[in-house]
Amino acid sequence: MSEINNNYKHQYTMIIDDEDLDNFLNEKLIAFNNFSKHVYIHRNAVSALDFLNDLKEQGSKGIQVFPEVIFIDLNMPVVDGFQFIQSLNEIIDKKEINPKLVVLTSSVSQKDREKIFAMSPEYIFATKPLSGEYLKSLS
Repeated sequence: MSEINNNYKHQYTMIIDDEDLDNFLNEKLIAFNNFSKHVYIHRNAVSALDFLNDLKEQGSKGIQVFPEVIFIDLNMPVVDGFQFIQSLNEIIDKKEINPKLVVLTSSVSQKDREKIFAMSPEYIFATKPLSGEYLKSLS
């Protein structure tokens, strides 16, 4: 793995959203704010889970490039954000891989928020749109 560039808060981030415009804008915002050196973009949760599972199966090499932060939309066709989170928890061992999970959604439903926090109090629930100020606030 190449030497870490200290100008970036993170090396690897993933965005999972079925909206191309949101993906484009969020990727540009992440780059502009030096939030992450590399951004993986997936338009659906199935391809994201396949990708993450492939990384995990590569062992230490895959773990080195596993996203440190994952932004996931809740409302997507086929596999929604809730199902993605459940499947992700089956894939990873949090002792070796523990990405920060940010649910980035247009939902303002208190029920959705409560369901996310019931899954884990470590998960972050944020409403769209993503902003530079918000990225700076994420540790």
